[in-house]
Amino acid sequence: MIQIKSTQEIEKIRRSSQLASQTLDYAASVIKVGQTTAELDRLIHRFILGHNAVPATLGYRGFPASCCISINEVVVHGIPGPRVIQTGDLVKVDVTTILDGYYGDTARTFLMEPVLPKARHLAETTEKSLYLAVETVRHGSRLGDIGEAIQTCVEKEGFQVVRDFVGHGVGLKFHEDPNVPHYGRAGTGQRLKAGMTFTIEPMINAGTWRTRILADGWTAVTGDGELSAQFEHTLLVTQTGAEILTVS
Repeated sequence: MIQIKSTQEIEKIRRSSQLASQTLDYAASVIKVGQTTAELDRLIHRFILGHNAVPATLGYRGFPASCCISINEVVVHGIPGPRVIQTGDLVKVDVTTILDGYYGDTARTFLMEPVLPKARHLAETTEKSLYLAVETVRHGSRLGDIGEAIQTCVEKEGFQVVRDFVGHGVGLKFHEDPNVPHYGRAGTGQRLKAGMTFTIEPMINAGTWRTRILADGWTAVTGDGELSAQFEHTLLVTQTGAEILTVS
């Protein structure tokens, strides 16, 4: 069931979302080549706790870390550990904060320069597709408008949209209705209403859109070992458009 948030709830979701964005700003300042993903996770954990919040991923369905860190062929849900960040990597960092009981969710792809032109093009196209999707969001538009905007953008560049993972409602809980596919046809799907909050988080692959899950039960990788990129924002639907709650 889709929940329309009250003015008071929206303000609290906005505050948590702003903290999530600040967390990624902090991550951008401390991420470096030679660092393990576990080390980066520890820094992010301390930052979130230091702002009177808690990381939503830690302990969620058994997930063992305070954020997801997914490098190169890892599409999403990468578990921080001993993997060392290298020059040329695409490092996706996905954080969700719980502040005063309300959730904010956001992700970025960090380019560990210098990166190959193909990797840069993939990351830039993924981010562009996210903002094109945001432009379709307003009271009365449809979920399919979001999907078509993303799919059209990335396929024109020779990339593919991951089908196995989607955006989702967020705010009062980590995952709420509706699911938000990043592919589809404009004019179809659930109508959006002012007061809805959800994520758009396209995961875009350089090769096949297919993925597989590793033995840890979490880590999703590209089916062909090619690169993947992701960007994510939490949005509020308004009468005239969308407010990006996780704006930096």
